[in-house]
Amino acid sequence: MVRHEPSHCQNCQQRFSASSPREVVERHQVSELPARAAKLTEHQAIACECLGCGRVTQGRIPEELRHSVLGERLSATVSFLSAFVHGSRRAVEEVMAEVLGAPIALGTVSAREREMSQALALPYRQAQGVVREAQAKNVDETGWKRAGRYLWVAATGELAVFHVDPCRNRDAMEVLLGQPVQGTICTDRFGVYEKVPLEQRGICWAHLKRDFQACVERAGPSEAIGQEGLKLCSSVMRLWYKFRQGQIGRELLQRRAKRLKRWAHRLLKRGVELKQKGTSGFCQGVLDLEAALWRFCEVEGIEPTNNHAERMLRPAVMWRKQSQGSHSLGGCRFVERMLTAVQSLHLQGRSVMAFLSEAVRALRYGLPPPSLVG
Repeated sequence: MVRHEPSHCQNCQQRFSASSPREVVERHQVSELPARAAKLTEHQAIACECLGCGRVTQGRIPEELRHSVLGERLSATVSFLSAFVHGSRRAVEEVMAEVLGAPIALGTVSAREREMSQALALPYRQAQGVVREAQAKNVDETGWKRAGRYLWVAATGELAVFHVDPCRNRDAMEVLLGQPVQGTICTDRFGVYEKVPLEQRGICWAHLKRDFQACVERAGPSEAIGQEGLKLCSSVMRLWYKFRQGQIGRELLQRRAKRLKRWAHRLLKRGVELKQKGTSGFCQGVLDLEAALWRFCEVEGIEPTNNHAERMLRPAVMWRKQSQGSHSLGGCRFVERMLTAVQSLHLQGRSVMAFLSEAVRALRYGLPPPSLVG
């Protein structure tokens, strides 16, 4: 703290003494990086010659210091920059040199990624086990290029587990969620989720809203179906917000949803009867999943949208657009483990750097790794 004190009274010009009453009336804080944020420690092995017998005895640098030329926290920084900040490896190399004052080779970035992937292997498996057993979770997938083609996510309120897979089929889903799938999943209407029993599914109303909007844009007889569908979606979300804000309880939520259920059923039946390409097929498909539309009324942790999973995927989509995916299977493992760690830590309000640093230290010294599971 730097204190800026007046030396004398502006009124009578009397100088202030040490006993004069004082009070802090204004604060202004300035953050700054030191010119060289990274601290470089050189370990030297010294050889000493005995003046008595002439023998030379050499000191040894401890083996545990030879794990890497970077300490645990700096290694964690490299992986964090490479992954979640979406920088290329050359960009990471430049930031390390110019901002932190720690010049490293390009290959060191890749080496630290491999080390971090290994350090996160057990925390990743533990988190995946917990999410598989969770009674409510959001599931979604997006494209991922090169060695893997699709990135899957399953997210609860405290954990988000990612999986890169060449496929977008049931086998890929079961690698992420296990077999049989446990609990209730909230998803869009992608066909692979039909392998999960209907009573274990919740359907995203945000996707329904987009499809009703498409009906409006299709014009003709479909437009009225689309307009009414948009009003239905708004009514569902208003009801949900009242529940989420504590204005109504679950019992009242279920009672009020009955009117909306009847409305939705009549609307979808009218859409089917139109026999109009696009609209009728959409309405029949939703009718086939009708019970899952209202799962949010019954199951704690299930919401009427799949926005939670989409929010978890958003940083991954940004990463993919910058990096064009992963060239190797090892790169895919790094992606899914880093995303799992960072997004889960964000959900839990924990420090990412502290966790990654501890994970690297545990790997290097044979200690139990930190856990993502509370």
